[in-house]
Amino acid sequence: MSLLRSARFPAIILLVAAGLGLFVANSALWPAVDAAMHAKLGIPGLFELSLSHWIKDGLLAVFFFVVAVELQYELTSGQLNSARKAMQPAIAAAGGVLVPIAIYAAFAWGSDATAGWPIPTATDIAFALGVLAVFGKGLPAALRVFLLALAILDDIVGIVFIAVLFTDGVNIAALAGAAVAVVAFGILSRQLDTRGRVPIAILLALLAITTWVLVYLSGVHATIAGVVLGLAMAQQPALRVRHALEPWVNVIVLPVFAFSAALVVIPAVPLSQLSPAFWGVLVALPVGKIVGIAAFGWLSLRVTHRGSAPPLAFADLVAAGALGGIGFTVSLLLSELAFTNAPALRDQATLGVLAGSVISLILAGCLVSWRAWHYRQRATTESPTT
Repeated sequence: MSLLRSARFPAIILLVAAGLGLFVANSALWPAVDAAMHAKLGIPGLFELSLSHWIKDGLLAVFFFVVAVELQYELTSGQLNSARKAMQPAIAAAGGVLVPIAIYAAFAWGSDATAGWPIPTATDIAFALGVLAVFGKGLPAALRVFLLALAILDDIVGIVFIAVLFTDGVNIAALAGAAVAVVAFGILSRQLDTRGRVPIAILLALLAITTWVLVYLSGVHATIAGVVLGLAMAQQPALRVRHALEPWVNVIVLPVFAFSAALVVIPAVPLSQLSPAFWGVLVALPVGKIVGIAAFGWLSLRVTHRGSAPPLAFADLVAAGALGGIGFTVSLLLSELAFTNAPALRDQATLGVLAGSVISLILAGCLVSWRAWHYRQRATTESPTT
């Protein structure tokens, strides 16, 4: 289990799963897999979804629950528990959102691809920390803390976009029912350390399922159920649940989603005919994130550290920006949501996410390795001789 909780292994599994999805979609297996993804599963006549919807609405809600638990911890006890701690990564995260949006808009302005502007705003925390773990031996702890806070804030932005932009025709009654279930879930989770923990755990599971169903029926994207449940649960039980779920999220939830999202038939068209959705995402992820995070991060360090040397060099911020360009999981979900009714644009945006994330991954590997080497050399030079 320790391997599945490590930073390196999940990133490798995700990359393999996405590559396999892309391969299958462009092979003789595609018709059978496509039919399976559209197969209906559930209670006939009552609640049925396609396998594809179960993956992106159901499985991914578990991932967002885990993210929300980590977010709750960081906001109350971790790196974001004060305005002073949150200020630097918050300003950098703002740059990592605004600059990619501007770059995407420059490509897509006036075209039918404008709805895809949220796609390049996300950072995949599993991939980013995986690259940092593989190539970052010797880096200062401040850089990892900065990146973790940055990725968490990016997740908040992605969650807000999903909740606000991709909600249509809200069923108020269902949403109110979900709110009641969440309140009951939060109250009951505070009783888990009592003698009746087994029946309470069963009730919590039933309330979680009820919340998910009601959120789905309300018209709000169902992954938001995972977010609100993760934020509502008592912290210590939530951290234990997160610890138990983490290996399964890393080895099943995220790889299955990556595989299904990467089931894209590569269009047989010349580069000149590719949509702005492809080019906008392709450029906005690596370039927009590096420019936005490095520039705004440099500004934040000057604003919040007047009169003292900043803890991160500008080159460190550039490396963090490259890591931020690995959009992957949330960017793939945003592609699905932004172009739900335009499959051709969705596929090209998905290809843009995959290509842009791979470019960012390669750049990040090189930059992080360089910075790690720099700090190791400096440590060797500064160490006392015997």
